[in-house]
Amino acid sequence: MKVIEKMQSFIILTAVGLGLLVGQITIIEQYAHLFILPFLFVMLYGLFLTIPLDGLKNAFKNINFLSTNVILNFIWTPILAWGLGAIFLTEHPALWLGFILLLVTPCTDWYLIFTSIAKGNLSLSTSVLPINLILQVMFLPLYLLLFAGAMETVGVSSILESVVLVLLTPFFLANLTRYLFNKKRDELEKKIVPFFSSSQIIFLSFAIVAMFASQGSYLINNLEVIMLMLLPLLTFYVINFIFAQLIGRWFNYSYEDTVSLNMTIIARNSPVALAIVLTAFPEQPLIALALIIGPLIELPVLAVLSQILLKLKKV
Repeated sequence: MKVIEKMQSFIILTAVGLGLLVGQITIIEQYAHLFILPFLFVMLYGLFLTIPLDGLKNAFKNINFLSTNVILNFIWTPILAWGLGAIFLTEHPALWLGFILLLVTPCTDWYLIFTSIAKGNLSLSTSVLPINLILQVMFLPLYLLLFAGAMETVGVSSILESVVLVLLTPFFLANLTRYLFNKKRDELEKKIVPFFSSSQIIFLSFAIVAMFASQGSYLINNLEVIMLMLLPLLTFYVINFIFAQLIGRWFNYSYEDTVSLNMTIIARNSPVALAIVLTAFPEQPLIALALIIGPLIELPVLAVLSQILLKLKKV
């Protein structure tokens, strides 16, 4: 695990603190929101650029695992997220929406790290990565329209504008870049992709600094959000962990394949949802706060689950 990957939670937490600090300066608080979108745009462009879609065919070599992954991530998890929110967060609709958007976006990066730590099938986990990315790009607008519309949080036009601007545009540009560098693949893979791979967390952190600087005074008065999010998130992790274990036994998956299933349905991809939220809901920072809190809780949970899985392997 690279040093910067080990420190992702610390970097994000530092960005939150720095944003709250500089937000106390009036002129910064007034103009910080102007920097959120540019940083997120570059971050997502880099994310999409680091995930080549020409490996899609590898996902279809194991249809059983792929179909299980898709059903659990894009049908079961949204239902579970809605249900857990209905139980724990009905009095906090902004947090409820942020909680849902956090859980409906499967991870496309650090789940591979914990798959490796738990001795899972890394190639199998990697093969479904492009599928998870494409499906969340396709379904995230639908989830937004469905859940945000039901909660009457924001208008349809604002959602569509945010999706096109923040999600589809960098996705298109990233794949256009790959096409243009088709004859210079070595330069792309050895120079450009590694730069964006290692700098995604930096651009995300700049966006978080800007967001907290612009809404700091409001968020300081809502620190109880962490405790409100903790129980439903832990419940989600426990339920999906048990589900993955049961399904692994049902389909006679090997230990390695079961680990891969665990990590692909537990780890979430908050930066993608966060980019949409910061654009579509600029006046509701609690939604974004739910997505920022997610990784702070998720990283230690994944570390613990990795060790639990290793102990189960010895049983």
